[in-house]
Amino acid sequence: MNKKIAFVFGIIVIVILGALVVMNVAQKPIVSSGKISVVTTLFPQYDFAKAIGGDKVDVALLLPPGVEAHAYEPKPSDIAKINEADIFVYTGEFMEPWAHDIIDGADEKLKVVDASIGAVTAKGGEEHEHEHEHEHEEADHHEAEEGHHHHDGIDPHIWLDFDNAKTMAENIAKALVEVDPQNADYYQNNLKAYQDKLTALDNSYKNTLSVCKSKTIVYGGHYAFGYLAKRYNLEYVSAQGFSPDSEPTAKDMIALVEQIKKDNIGTIFYEELTSPKIAETLANETNTKLLLLNGAHNLAKKDYESGVTFISIMENNLKNLSEGLGCQK
Repeated sequence: MNKKIAFVFGIIVIVILGALVVMNVAQKPIVSSGKISVVTTLFPQYDFAKAIGGDKVDVALLLPPGVEAHAYEPKPSDIAKINEADIFVYTGEFMEPWAHDIIDGADEKLKVVDASIGAVTAKGGEEHEHEHEHEHEEADHHEAEEGHHHHDGIDPHIWLDFDNAKTMAENIAKALVEVDPQNADYYQNNLKAYQDKLTALDNSYKNTLSVCKSKTIVYGGHYAFGYLAKRYNLEYVSAQGFSPDSEPTAKDMIALVEQIKKDNIGTIFYEELTSPKIAETLANETNTKLLLLNGAHNLAKKDYESGVTFISIMENNLKNLSEGLGCQK
């Protein structure tokens, strides 16, 4: 009798345990969607990867919406997110110096994309192609004078030259093809369509900015638009260096105010996601208006949620540049 009770009890235990296992499996979320997982550092790469990858990819932006890119430091959860991805895309060593430590410690299966490979970067008024073997040891010692201000090393804002943006998109497409070769045609077709959009955008900039009363962009933020200004033959003066943390001296500000008055500048441009206090000070001192010029490093939360794109940001920039520089309609 005892054996029979023990047997029945054993059966009941097995059934209960089995039910618990089934319930646990049913409740466990599906981790993989079957799509290629891509983690990017900044908004431009995020948007490029979404446009090229389409419905074959899940793209995550490492920067939380609203966080200024230069102030970002990865948390342990961010590092874990990178290691769980199929592809990790960053801008390059000059924009994200912290990325190398993460890459060195990453799983071998992770496909790492330095989006700056092949891009033409600017250093001290010079240009060179950014290749795999980076020769940057002297960059920290090299000073370039732009307007009243000195800016050290390589300008990391490479996506603001639309030819560089095309190169970055191409690097992302190449990685997707390597990880997911069966969908190579899909990625290549999407890449071509996106690069065509960038060409059209570039043409709009050329046509609009070639007929402006003023040729000088005065920027009350950090040095971000050097590539854009050079591409469209504009002068560019910024109140700060490459980092938003850099503060202009009183001498810098006085010189800027004098230049604004002397050149009859009518607009001061301010940047996204940082305090516009410097731009506001310049505008108040010179009785000029303020307009946004967005470097597209990252998005405010509301813009992120509403589906703002790199192309739409650049179109709005062109609208503000046209207004601020007095370009003919």
